[in-house]
Parts: sequence; structure tokens; C-alpha cells
Amino acid sequence: MLSRRGFGAGYTLIELVVAVGLFALIMTLASGAYLVMIGVNQQSQGIATGINNLSFALETMTRAIRTGTNYSCGGGDCTGGTNFSVLNASGATMTYLLSGGVITQNGVALTDSSVQISSLKFYASGTAGSDSQQPRVTIVVSGTVPGKAPQQFTVETGATMRGSDI
Repeated sequence: MLSRRGFGAGYTLIELVVAVGLFALIMTLASGAYLVMIGVNQQSQGIATGINNLSFALETMTRAIRTGTNYSCGGGDCTGGTNFSVLNASGATMTYLLSGGVITQNGVALTDSSVQISSLKFYASGTAGSDSQQPRVTIVVSGTVPGKAPQQFTVETGATMRGSDI
């Protein structure tokens, strides 16, 4: 029996053009979404790298503060000092400050260009040996992680001297 279309039953040229056009449209949308996902992934990896770098710098500073002595922000306690010195467990003086958007330890960069630091402040209390307070230092860091949409951050951490100076 013959079909309605006849012996050469198949698709017409118009049906094929419509089908290929729809396929091309769907693939264009899918590839666009894929490219957006790649961009978002790269940005999130950049942010993660920057935050990991900042975490390393903060951990380095707090370790020296916890195990060190002779805290100083240029003399005595400080409320928002921009540099901080501590005598570390090895007996070397470590000085931390902000220089050109980078946190430095004795002039050596602790952070790299994946993080732009705009503010580094130290709050220290109980640094005088004659007081009855255990020394405590709070570090507040603000900045941005660069990228297509720079992400601003403010991080605060604290450290207390392990030993007693009372």
C-alpha cells in the first residue's frame, strides 16, 4: 500500500531546514551557557586562590604572635596601628605592615597580586609586662580580589600570647 506521500516517503527540504535551524539554535544557546559557566568557574577559582593566599598570610602572622613576645605597635598597646612587631620564638623580630597593597613580613611579601590589600590594622592590648592582662592582638584586613567583578572583603582574626607575661 502506498503512503500519503508516495514511494519516496521522506522529509521535504523545508522540514530539514527547520530541523537543522532548531538544532543550531539549541546548540548556540547551550554553548553560550557553557562559556558562561567556564567564566564563572575561572572567577571563583581566582577568588579561592586569593582567599587561600590571604589565609596563609594571616596564619603566618598569628602563629608568630601566639608563640612570640614583646609585642609592639611603635610602643605599648595600639588601637588601629598600621604596623606591628613581635619577637618570634626563634628570637628574631618580625615586623608586619602594608606596603603597596601587599602584606609584608620584614620587607618580604606574604601576599601576592591575587589579593589587593587596602587596609591592615592591628589592635593590641595587654602588651605591657606590668599590667594584669594577657596580651591579645586583633588583625583587621580589608581589600579586594581582582577579576571581572572584583570581590571586596574584610577579615578579622585574633591571637593571644601562649605564654604568660603577667
